[in-house]
Amino acid sequence: MAIVIDPDECIGCESCVEICPDVFEMDGDGEKAVVISADSDADCVDEAIETCPVEAISK
Repeated sequence: MAIVIDPDECIGCESCVEICPDVFEMDGDGEKAVVISADSDADCVDEAIETCPVEAISK
């Protein structure tokens, strides 16, 4: 199942990047998080989803 971030919902808090840097990074402008490994099954993905304050991450 692919991991997706809704760019309209993302507020750029960077919590997902801090929790799971192998899956998420900030975009070139540093304003929004983006997925760099959409098919990752890393354990930290679920924690990142739960931690997102605006629920912008899904899989």
